[in-house]
Amino acid sequence: MADIFTRWKSGLFRTSKAAFGRVASLLGATEINSDLWDELEAIFIQADMGIATSQSILSSLKATVLSEGVTRAAEIKPLLEAELRSRLGNKASIEIDAKPFVIFLVGVNGSGKTTSIAKLGQKFASTGKKVQLVAADTFRAAAVDQLQIWADRLKLPVIAGQPGSDPGAVVYDAIQSAIAKGLDIVLVDTAGRLHTRFNLMEELKKVVRVAGKALAGAPHATWLVLDATTGQNALLQAKAFKAAVNVTGVILAKLDSSAKGGMAFAIQEELGLPILYAGLGESADDLQIFDPDAFIRSILDT
Repeated sequence: MADIFTRWKSGLFRTSKAAFGRVASLLGATEINSDLWDELEAIFIQADMGIATSQSILSSLKATVLSEGVTRAAEIKPLLEAELRSRLGNKASIEIDAKPFVIFLVGVNGSGKTTSIAKLGQKFASTGKKVQLVAADTFRAAAVDQLQIWADRLKLPVIAGQPGSDPGAVVYDAIQSAIAKGLDIVLVDTAGRLHTRFNLMEELKKVVRVAGKALAGAPHATWLVLDATTGQNALLQAKAFKAAVNVTGVILAKLDSSAKGGMAFAIQEELGLPILYAGLGESADDLQIFDPDAFIRSILDT
């Protein structure tokens, strides 16, 4: 357990120092006044919580302070910690209830999909699952090459289409192959697409439908990969993908590279989607199951 917290604390060093690190010094003040609340709101917004989420958290926190008769700012920190923790829900559990279990990874270009899918492949393989990676981004040869490099490094099989080929056909063949081979997990790397491009989002819907034709119920999960360094813009992306396909969870990539981190609360507040994994580094084992307790303790440096 100590090693897990050490990994999270190291991965969230920038967030704890640049954004939430100011909370400790602010709450060292001797009294609670309007300036204190204004400062806290500014910190939350600068940490990429967003205005709506920041105000919601502060409103609830103020009510708790009032009901418990708290008068000193220093006494607010444990209340704030409890309030933030309550916003993240339980640690997500991932149920693999089909064989093969087909997982789509979606998101915009550069969000970290390809890297995340390789790391997920290694995670599942390390538990004894038979995994198949699928390079369904047929628009960029570089994406196929990148996934192949990761797969070679991690000794995972890849099915890829030719550049310019129909991504739906690639997915269909990959699922059929997985069924024939008795594989456990199929991880599909879809083409990165701008959430504002209607035709590309419609094509993503088509690929999802093709998966269902290859295997009833597929995809069994669709995980949205968000780049934590993009802040509130990632929320706009998330809303568009959620409207287009049945997104069931979020992978918060590059969390270690972000000096913010408050986006995790906004995802919960505004999207109601569980955060399943967080990227805490570049190595294959740095994709960690999202741990709300470790996240809160790390950003508040408790």
